[in-house]
Amino acid sequence: MAAGADDDKLLPRRSPRFLQLSPIPNVPLRKPDEGTVRGSCLRRSPRIQALLVPESADVRLVASIETEGKGCRKKIRENGASDESFREQRREMTTEKQMQVPPSGTTSLAGGDSAEVNSYSTGLSNSCDEQPSKKFKISSAESDEKFSENNRSFLSGKKKIGHNTDPMFIGNPIPDDEAQERWRWRYEMKNGKSNRKRVSLDADDDEDRIVWNVECHYAQAEIDGCTINLGDCVYIKGEEEKHHIGRILEFFKTTDGENYLRVQWFYRAEDTVMKQEAAFHDERRLFYSTVMNDNPIDCIISKVSVTQISPKLDLETKSLPQSNFYFDMEYCVDYSTFRTLPTDNSFKSFSSSNFYKEVSPTTPPFSVNNPCFGTYKEELKLLDLYSGCGGMSTGLCLGAKASCIDLVTKWAVDNDVSACESLRLNHPDVHVRNEAAYDFLLLLKEWEKLCKLYVVDNLEKTYPSRSETTEAVGNNASPAKDDDTSDDLEDDGTSDELEDDDSYDELEDDADTSAELEVSGLVDICYGDPCNTGNRGLKFKVHWKGYSERHDTWEPIEGLSNCQECIQKFVRNGFKSKILPLRGDVDVICGGPPCQGISGYNRHRNVCSPLDDERNRQIVVFMDIVEYLKPKFVLMENVVDILKLDKASLGRYALSRLVHMKFQARLGIIAAGCYGLPQFRLRVFLWGAHPSEKLPQFPLPTHDVIIRYWPPPEFERNTVAYDYGQPRQLEDALVLRDAISDLPPVANDEAREKMTYEKPSETDFQRYIRSSKYDMTGSALDGATRIMNLLYDHRPYPLSEDDYIRVCLIPKRKGANFRDLPGVIVGTDNVVQRDPTQEKQLLPSGKPLVPDYVFTYKQGKSKRPFSRLWWDETVPTVVTSFYCHSQATLHPEQDRVLTVREWARLQGFPDYYRFCGTIRERYCQIGNAVAVPVARALGYTMGMAYQKHSGNEPLMILPPKFPLSTNMQLAKSFSQNTDD
Repeated sequence: MAAGADDDKLLPRRSPRFLQLSPIPNVPLRKPDEGTVRGSCLRRSPRIQALLVPESADVRLVASIETEGKGCRKKIRENGASDESFREQRREMTTEKQMQVPPSGTTSLAGGDSAEVNSYSTGLSNSCDEQPSKKFKISSAESDEKFSENNRSFLSGKKKIGHNTDPMFIGNPIPDDEAQERWRWRYEMKNGKSNRKRVSLDADDDEDRIVWNVECHYAQAEIDGCTINLGDCVYIKGEEEKHHIGRILEFFKTTDGENYLRVQWFYRAEDTVMKQEAAFHDERRLFYSTVMNDNPIDCIISKVSVTQISPKLDLETKSLPQSNFYFDMEYCVDYSTFRTLPTDNSFKSFSSSNFYKEVSPTTPPFSVNNPCFGTYKEELKLLDLYSGCGGMSTGLCLGAKASCIDLVTKWAVDNDVSACESLRLNHPDVHVRNEAAYDFLLLLKEWEKLCKLYVVDNLEKTYPSRSETTEAVGNNASPAKDDDTSDDLEDDGTSDELEDDDSYDELEDDADTSAELEVSGLVDICYGDPCNTGNRGLKFKVHWKGYSERHDTWEPIEGLSNCQECIQKFVRNGFKSKILPLRGDVDVICGGPPCQGISGYNRHRNVCSPLDDERNRQIVVFMDIVEYLKPKFVLMENVVDILKLDKASLGRYALSRLVHMKFQARLGIIAAGCYGLPQFRLRVFLWGAHPSEKLPQFPLPTHDVIIRYWPPPEFERNTVAYDYGQPRQLEDALVLRDAISDLPPVANDEAREKMTYEKPSETDFQRYIRSSKYDMTGSALDGATRIMNLLYDHRPYPLSEDDYIRVCLIPKRKGANFRDLPGVIVGTDNVVQRDPTQEKQLLPSGKPLVPDYVFTYKQGKSKRPFSRLWWDETVPTVVTSFYCHSQATLHPEQDRVLTVREWARLQGFPDYYRFCGTIRERYCQIGNAVAVPVARALGYTMGMAYQKHSGNEPLMILPPKFPLSTNMQLAKSFSQNTDD
């Protein structure tokens, strides 16, 4: 995530809700009536977002509560179309499309069939005594002004629908005492007894007004000869061709003699946050909502049938109801949430006896839960895609263990060799695969065929239980010895003595190469072209009899037709050892699909069509793997730019794929600094959950944070933070001193791989980050011990001789940078230039002391080149490079850049976590990783959701001192609180 253009200027400390009572430097505050309360910037309404597009990254957040508007109607007419077809056709999608007629005619009211809607409990209050606080906005996201104008004229009676007869209520009014009991809040508003602010009928904002001057209520209305009952579902006139769909909650007449209805809305897929990326969804699928508002009754077009169905991942079209529409999920604008609605059975019709029970969101906005510490309740298996060095999976497992769920990383996939080595070093029991994710997906499909052929069919029985076995296949996927069967692999023909004998290579050299080689065994499997021969396909790594491991070769399966016994033994042992997951094996999939094509650091990115860039298609591959394996939970992480470019098409696509697969989903934007790190680092996290699971919440911040840049305006409501006015207890923001002041001084040319600490920890963060793996995990799993770890990777990337001379001349004080070098002057416009009165100073190499590029970088206005960090500061984002030419990476008091270990601490990696590869590669691994404390907090919320300990609201409060407490400390603290 690229930092804002004004990163050089630190903003003052702000709370995670981004509240600020004093003016922000260079950020003009809006007037009070433009969205601030006593100078406090609040969440922005999506309706206002469309009208207030900022010109820079300095986003002003304004206060309002509003629902999502309708998106662009870019659709292709193909219900149930494959995602591949969607991707091929998305370029040809038109911007508008005529409304498709539902399966059964609904343009006429003559049929009189009752609407079919299930009665159910949503976990929200059903009390009609609560005044709904949200209004449904029936408008295009591109034309809020047009909507307001149309809506105002419509509600004032200037826009009428062509009915054959005037719509009217029929029957006697509902008795006053019954009506006042059902809709108490409306009558209290009329009588002035409500504590809520009375909304005038002629209020300026037509969207937000409540019709309060009610005279009486009715149970039925007649429109064009058809009777409409309370509880019926109807088409409601929209300002475009496609009509809206809602359920009738009230019929009432005002004291002015006007007839109104209150409607609870259903969302079409394109009306949600998915917008244009919902083109491949079934047009009959709707999403339930608790959004409702008042409209004149002549906005009703016709009656329509809507049925609730049970949520299923593999729902077949033939099992869908014959009604016009169906729904299986609820959509909520906050955190773009799609969640399962509970049902008693697959299909049942709405009970009209419950028609008066409005659904109002009265549950608290967040929940606080404590785990039952003790033995782990269950083991969940995790697949880490695009794993890098393992930051995300490490944090998730630590957090899940804190909730008493034993989440274990079983498989990891990444195409970076050094990152895979780092993950394997820290997690030796994980099956780490160094390959592209797409090749991994193809391999999974081929592996399933092999298991069916050589395990299931061969044994003439169904899949055996894939329980854990001690006969694990190693990280190179070599088969384990199977002592329980008679068809184990033979010894590979070599001995330890021969392997260690220098003369063995001579025997190999003298071997008759013209003779046919004999296969000793198969040691690995892959899909692709590992030898770059130009032939992709399923390959086995063959160990040849009489040769050492370094002579193992990759061979296509077609060339091993005479080795069926070896293939069978490899597959059967691999099946038992789970070297690869089959469908049903994976409980959790996490990953951060790389999107270099949209990164803020990529000046040549495709802004208009990011999915056309191959570097961005890994999101598609990630979702394809999720669709194939169907885990219980999914967590995807990415840069905030996926919510910025091309109308957020990448972020919307990812969300749309999950919802299309019938997964529950929730999207949040999280700042790493809110969980006890001295960096801001804003990232997007997307939860997915199986329909039968509880959708995980996002963890509320535990620390204050220094804001360095802003989230996308349209998705500001997705920022995980406290709302204005909510009580909070936040720790102070962490700064650089909190994280690295205890580390021993090292020189620019430090080369030691490990060293001692030399002095004790000085802060809570340092005490936590130094914890042993045993204390961190809370158990002795994975070989964790109590031994004190040495300090690893405390070495910097060595500066060049020229840069080292320059760095030594940078003063050791706050704010020091290249501008403090001799021969540099700063103009009134903050642009640097060489001092024309001084002769250019040269280095021993003959190059200028002040390099030319500092005068052109950011038009000469940046202070970042050769900039020192300071003890009371934070970094915007830990990135993949360490260069001091364009960013602040210099140690406050030492003439060097921050070391690998210091870089890792800013990302929350425990000191026991080690890295492999060159120094440059280690920096890159750390910068690409998910901040471990963020992943740990998310792992905790996932563990609580799996145990059904979390609520329906999107946010959760973490236990006290969670970010800087090991699992052992959390268990002890909770035990003491329980005893008290």
